[in-house]
Amino acid sequence: MTSENKTELERQMKYIEQCKVYTAAFQVEHGRIPRACVVTFGCQMNARDSEKLSGILEQAGYELTDSEEEADFVLYNTCTVRDNANQRVYGRLGHLNSLKKKRPYLKIALCGCMMQEAAVIEKIQKSYRFVDLIFGTHNLFRFAELLSTVLASEDMIVDIWEETDQIVENLPVKRKYNYKSGVNIMFGCNNFCSYCIVPYVRGRERSRTPEEILCEIEQLVEDGVVEVMLLGQNVNSYGKNLEHPISFAELLRRVEKIQGLKRIRFMTSHPKDLSDELIEVMQRSPKICRHLHLPLQAGSNRILQAMNRHYTKEQYLALVDRIRHAIPDIAITTDIIVGFPGETSADVDETIDVVRRVQFDNAFTFIYSPRTGTPAAAMENQIPEEVVHENFDRLLFEVQETAKSRAALLQGKVMEALVEGVNEQDPAFVTGRLSNNMLVHFRADRRLVGKFVMVILDACHGFYYTGRMVDWLSQTKHTRLGKMVDNQWLN
Repeated sequence: MTSENKTELERQMKYIEQCKVYTAAFQVEHGRIPRACVVTFGCQMNARDSEKLSGILEQAGYELTDSEEEADFVLYNTCTVRDNANQRVYGRLGHLNSLKKKRPYLKIALCGCMMQEAAVIEKIQKSYRFVDLIFGTHNLFRFAELLSTVLASEDMIVDIWEETDQIVENLPVKRKYNYKSGVNIMFGCNNFCSYCIVPYVRGRERSRTPEEILCEIEQLVEDGVVEVMLLGQNVNSYGKNLEHPISFAELLRRVEKIQGLKRIRFMTSHPKDLSDELIEVMQRSPKICRHLHLPLQAGSNRILQAMNRHYTKEQYLALVDRIRHAIPDIAITTDIIVGFPGETSADVDETIDVVRRVQFDNAFTFIYSPRTGTPAAAMENQIPEEVVHENFDRLLFEVQETAKSRAALLQGKVMEALVEGVNEQDPAFVTGRLSNNMLVHFRADRRLVGKFVMVILDACHGFYYTGRMVDWLSQTKHTRLGKMVDNQWLN
């Protein structure tokens, strides 16, 4: 950590102490500890940011709650990748207004990517005057300072930074899970895909040093974490802007050496930057999960060029071939956009062709959403809604069929699952996650949450499995074998 960042960290910890004065006064006045609710919209990076925000609130004297109705401080950590994410926030703000009329002491805060848009700030200042605090993505590390300010003020506080080169970590964190955690390895994006607003709201790429990342993971493992998710808008370009450059593959090699860490995941990979070195590291690693999220976005070269993706359909398919040749059991998932300006049914056919040839294990399909300020939003030939939905349905059908066929290949196999929680539909069951990122539901004691168990995948249900936990002796045999076994081994 640089001396500048260390000084900033010390400043923020002092502001946390100041906040405790206000939360203590609230407790005296109301006879209870004040409650705070953090609501997350968007990606895994937003989820990790919310853990930091929650940690600061808890350290400042708040009791965390999932209920906006009973909270005294509500914070929305927003996403703006698609317009419907913005509309969800506006809709829920109306509900918060009604809560604040009943409890005038309720404080409402907004942060995240959506707040980096000037038009959004203007709209909130005009139509949602009851909001108390607005800040963006670049000064999230100053939340304690902003919280201290808003607790002492009756005015709306707006603090939006256009950019920053600072990375301040080691602030308090309230993790959602004891056994797994996200770890930011970089921030921002340099790719400027023509449809994407992320580089404008998250800024240019900034990588953390490998020493800081390794230290954080080591501390997490000491605290009981067995699985980490390395997070970045494009992890494949990690380390290029450091004083001493390092590749993402080399970072993975170093992370893998951490004793006690069982699983490593990462997200997201841009196809243009995925190296043969990374494929080799994944192939040889017993810790890196057999799952790769590799956004395609479109299968038409014409549309890929208009999207500014910097690869062709043929290059993407060749990359997948290299990955599958090196790691035959890997699960590949993707993102696909339908309805990009100028897209024809023939272009969608090209995308469907890629889906059939790659056989994705899952694909997240989205209808194109114009984002003000991006080049695509100003393009001609915006696609009529009825045409978009027709093409979307065609693509979705193909995605679902290929994903089901891929999942069915594992039926009857025995695989290792990390138990992530009690099943929401039946508390007698738990839900585990396989290395390939698929879920399996099986009957087991809830005390196994956070533990690794071997599970027979009895039935494939398209995007998840139901199964049975293997008895201890069979698990021991499987561990010695160190490979996937068929159901017949257990008879």
